[in-house]
Amino acid sequence: MPNQDQTDQSTREPTDIFQWANSTDASKNELLVEFFLFNRNFTPYSTRLANDLDAQLKPLFLIDMLGQVELGAGTGLTVRDFEMSDQEENVLLRADIEKVRNADSLIHIIEHERHDIVEFSEQEHEFKRIKGIIAKFTNPSTNQTFYIIKQVSAGNVLQGATSWEFRDGKFESFRSDFGWKVPTDSQILIVGKDIFVFNQSKFERLFNYDVKKQLLADQKVAEIEKHFKLSFPDGLDLQTVVRERKKVVNKLQKLEVGAISQEKALEYADDMQLELMVDDAGAIIIMDGNDLDMFVNLINEDYITSELTGRRYEIKSKKLLADPEGEAPRGMAA
Repeated sequence: MPNQDQTDQSTREPTDIFQWANSTDASKNELLVEFFLFNRNFTPYSTRLANDLDAQLKPLFLIDMLGQVELGAGTGLTVRDFEMSDQEENVLLRADIEKVRNADSLIHIIEHERHDIVEFSEQEHEFKRIKGIIAKFTNPSTNQTFYIIKQVSAGNVLQGATSWEFRDGKFESFRSDFGWKVPTDSQILIVGKDIFVFNQSKFERLFNYDVKKQLLADQKVAEIEKHFKLSFPDGLDLQTVVRERKKVVNKLQKLEVGAISQEKALEYADDMQLELMVDDAGAIIIMDGNDLDMFVNLINEDYITSELTGRRYEIKSKKLLADPEGEAPRGMAA
């Protein structure tokens, strides 16, 4: 029997990938397919496919993936959380889509903001800027959906101006704007709130997801929540806001939590004339990403006033200087 590791049961039950494969295989001939492209800024575009490609769609995107899961059911394939991965054999990785901000944003737009998605045009959007392709599968009987995503790499693209095609025994000019060779490997599947990762390196490149960096940021968030009293609008918390701010995730990698207390941070904000808000209970109010940036900059000592001009600056990068020779570090007895 397949062994599917348990994840966080306190929140929700993860998708049973083996049951999903069985039910999808039984209904694969009924499935409807739509395609979307997305660029490096994770902006999705709708796109159309000619009818003569219908016979290729499911073999290229779905059938091999189903086969891998069904074969794994007989060989002891284990499903493991992405954060727990150590590149073991016969392991399928799973991640919560909420943790993968760029993937979560893409699917949200497709599902809830479809009216804002424009159709892809080579003249306006350029295929060379496209990062990936999304196949949305819908079962019309149940209205259930899932997504299969593949990376679009430059090596699989043929540009019309520099490409030839072989037709009727001779080379001719390539008559299309460009061509794309669809990769046949299984890469990424999204079912509900779960991402199943069949190709780890392509998943990380597609969504700019660095699990080690994110794990460290999560640890720093837990430390911040212990040291500081913070207040958020309904529906928001520190973890959610941090995951939407890439520069904050990067800054948290080297942040020393606790070096500055809440009282010192508030004094620091007053000295720098920053609009850091506090509620009646004394908690620092974080309304959005801009407030978070300010708060993290404060506890990382990223604001200074020039002694020469009196101007205030936000430090983008800093290097701690050694103490002058013969002097003890500040705060210590000589």
